[in-house]
Amino acid sequence: MNRRAAAYRPRVLAPIRHVAGLEYDVLDDLLGYSLRRAQVAMFMAFHEATRGMAITPPRFTALVMIGANPGLSQTALGNVLGIARSGAMLLATWFEAQGLVERRHRADDGRAWGLYLTRKGEALVGRVKRRVVAHDRKRAAVLSGEERRELQRLLAKLSG
Repeated sequence: MNRRAAAYRPRVLAPIRHVAGLEYDVLDDLLGYSLRRAQVAMFMAFHEATRGMAITPPRFTALVMIGANPGLSQTALGNVLGIARSGAMLLATWFEAQGLVERRHRADDGRAWGLYLTRKGEALVGRVKRRVVAHDRKRAAVLSGEERRELQRLLAKLSG
């Protein structure tokens, strides 16, 4: 997987820092600009955690969701990822080819398929979650626990 992982990594990933001596005008007042700078910093922590793996943020999200919701439908997975059902189907097919996920008929609807982690998928998700959580916490260590909870509350409010 290491060889293929390089294909999923951006060539240049660097923090968006303020450059001393430059005027940022309205940018410093734009929440979107501040969110983007923070997102890049957290994205870098994610990529450090998944270095050498073919795990992208959407793949990580999908695997975590499938693990937390055995039998998850491809439609629900697409909704979680903000992609069409066909995109979720392609993702599930890729996971199947890697031996991470299997499709099974859903008990509540024999015509529908549910997604389930394989043992290999469970092992990978457990390992990647531990690494991602550790890197996320390390990067966010500049915030107190209360600040982190407040930021998550406010971000949920903005995205909801």
